[in-house]
Amino acid sequence: MVAAGIYARISSDPDGTRLGVKRQIEDCQALAERLGWTVTDTYSDNDVSAWSGKQRPEYQRMLDDIKNGVIEGILVWHPDRLHRHPRELEELIDLVESTAGVQIETVTAGDYDLSTSAGRSVARIVGAIARKDSDDTSVKVRRKHAELAAAGKVAGGGSRPFGYESDRITVIPSEAAVIREMAERVLAGDSLRSVAVDLNGRGIRTSLGNEWKAGGVKKVLMSARVSGRRERAGEFYDAVWPQIITPEQSDRLRRKLGARNRSTGRPPRRYLLTGGLLRCGRCGTAIKARPSTRGRRYVCPGDPGLGGCGRMSATADPLEHFIVEAVLYRLDSPELAAALKDSQAQQSELAELHDQVATDQAMLDGLAADYANKTISRSEWMAAREPIQLRIDQGRRRLARISPTSAIDDYAGNTDLLRSAWSDLPLSRQQAIVKVLLDHVVVNPAVPGRGFDPERFAPLWRL
Repeated sequence: MVAAGIYARISSDPDGTRLGVKRQIEDCQALAERLGWTVTDTYSDNDVSAWSGKQRPEYQRMLDDIKNGVIEGILVWHPDRLHRHPRELEELIDLVESTAGVQIETVTAGDYDLSTSAGRSVARIVGAIARKDSDDTSVKVRRKHAELAAAGKVAGGGSRPFGYESDRITVIPSEAAVIREMAERVLAGDSLRSVAVDLNGRGIRTSLGNEWKAGGVKKVLMSARVSGRRERAGEFYDAVWPQIITPEQSDRLRRKLGARNRSTGRPPRRYLLTGGLLRCGRCGTAIKARPSTRGRRYVCPGDPGLGGCGRMSATADPLEHFIVEAVLYRLDSPELAAALKDSQAQQSELAELHDQVATDQAMLDGLAADYANKTISRSEWMAAREPIQLRIDQGRRRLARISPTSAIDDYAGNTDLLRSAWSDLPLSRQQAIVKVLLDHVVVNPAVPGRGFDPERFAPLWRL
């Protein structure tokens, strides 16, 4: 008799009915009866995506019960209910191996055997397909929201916006009057804080019933919604709901409060992987950030004097997302924990290594200048460059191991915390975190027709 636990999960449950989870549990209970297993506990994560990176408390509780010998088997509706992220699959495989092979049975895919090499291979293939499904769904959702924006229609849920009823279309006259007052006062020179203090003193509350703060006033006034428009990717569309202030007032407010719109240009372009983090796989030159009509890109510079071949490029957004995910994965690894311990114990080499790397870098820069000025040939430059670059790479990797790692001290072993905070971190902090772990990424030639191909990019880790 196998003591088993049922695991059920549904990614989205906006109504909170849990119907999807209930159906999964019922099917798993029927499977347990057919197998002759005894269900000792049920674990269910409702409205939690396995791909989002959010904590799944019931999934973690189930893993703990497996480690402690409370359950010997898992019943699940489909393998993708357990995981959709390759990292989670590998963690589950490690757990199965360390617990003498917990049994996994699924309603729709039969036996899910992670104790054998063949079974693990099948699981990895299924996981890769599940990941592609998630990516495809994400593309469809983005396309849907783009279509809704172009049509000026309502999208999204959550709390109602101040000034409008819960249908997000009908204007509430009393709140609309407050928004017009906010706009007039800020355009006249009142501070956001003074407006918030005055509203609170008069007993006026936000749509959630809270007191106003300066940031809340700014958020309302910066919103394209109050001007009867929808905004997406820097573009504005006429909306189906009525305006409370005019688009002209809205544009003035956005300029005054620091927003960017079509008339003033988009926000400054930001690039994460600068400072030598990317290198051309053809010539070894540091790849530069280079905006173009096709969007943000990284390009091997072919300009005179820069030494690049000009024949390598990569689109910034998917590459940055790929590297950030790799960094987050690295932060939870045992190898990093060991490297951090080593770095704190070896500080005496720092000064010598810094001098060595600086000297070699100056030598490399001089060599590049000689090649640019045609005092040496390309073959001479390449031959002399290789041993110098090798010494620099070795020195930097050693420096990374023994240099302070304060940029990641708050996040090592806790990627969920970093994932939730990442978008709010300054670019300088994001780069510091990446550079603690990553020496550089070699960007290799693209294969025509593949789109974004992770295999093009070969990271060399410091830690």
